[in-house]
Formats: sequence, C-alpha cells, structure tokens
Amino acid sequence: MEVTVNRVLDAKGLACPMPIVKTKKEMTNLEPGQVIEIQATDKGSTADLKAWASSTGNQYLGTIEEEDTLKHYLRKASAEEEKHEGSHSDVASLDNLLEKISGNEKVTVLDVREPAEYAFGHIPGSINIPLGELEERFEEIKNAENLHVICRTGNRSDFAAQKLTEKGLQNVKNVVPGMTEWTGPTNKSH
Repeated sequence: MEVTVNRVLDAKGLACPMPIVKTKKEMTNLEPGQVIEIQATDKGSTADLKAWASSTGNQYLGTIEEEDTLKHYLRKASAEEEKHEGSHSDVASLDNLLEKISGNEKVTVLDVREPAEYAFGHIPGSINIPLGELEERFEEIKNAENLHVICRTGNRSDFAAQKLTEKGLQNVKNVVPGMTEWTGPTNKSH
C-alpha cells in the first residue's frame, strides 16, 4: 500500500512521551489536510498517537508495520476540526499514591503501559490494561473505586484518565510523573 505523505518524522528509538512531543512540534509545520508519517519503534506509540490525535482533533489514519518499524499516519485537522488538547484535572502525586497504598487505603491502580513495560516493574496489585485496549476492556474496571491511573511518565495515563471520566467513572486520578520516578515497592513478572 502506497501512502502519499507531506512529511516524515523519524521517532525510532524513542520512548513515551518523545514520539508525541516530536509529533506535536512537527504538526505545526503542516497545513490542514496534510499527512505526516511517524516512524517509531516503541510498540506503545500506536496507542499514544491514537489517543493524542483523538484529543486534539487530528485524524489517526492507521499504522503499517514494516520489520521493526511502525509507520503511523496522521492527517492534520483544519481549524474547525481541532480540539483544545486537554488534560485530566484530578492528579495525584507518586508520594500521595504510596501513602494510600502504605496506609492500606482502598485504591485501584490501573497501569496503562504495554505488557513488556509492566513485566519489568509494576506496583503490586495493579491491573495492567494498555491504553490501546482500554475501550474493549472497560468492563474489567467499570466498578473500580478510587482509581489511580499510571504509566511511564504521566502522558498515557492522562489520556486514559480523561477517557474513563468521559465514560462516567468517578474519582479517577492521573498519577504523575509515573513509573519512571516510582520509589515504592514493585513486582516483576518476567
């Protein structure tokens, strides 16, 4: 399949949030209706770019996998199509989450990283549902109370927290800055 693109962005070797950061910057150089190809190696980039495009009004067209490279295609929205990129207003710090867990407070931790990221270190008792699977696996967490959503840096968890709140869940917190700075207990499942 041949896709006509107006710009190519090399985000190979970069992990969340850098493919989004670079894409966001590069999108400013496109005219409405133009298409960008983002080349990435981070498996989580598919869900990240879909969520980012949805939150900004840009159009996620699809992804083609060629060997170890994911080629994502986005179309820049016109001014009428664009949405203001929001962020989830209810935020919890890592210290706050650790305090709740240590104090045996009833809390549900939802880790929206990819399974490979989760396997190499996650909060004990957390539920792993990657951002890209959140819609189809919503039933697993629809009754969760005091839901704390975490990822690597706080970006994917922000998108997830927004989506879960839109679906009607109450008391959803985005945990920042994410697992990169978590000092509490961790389990490994690899």
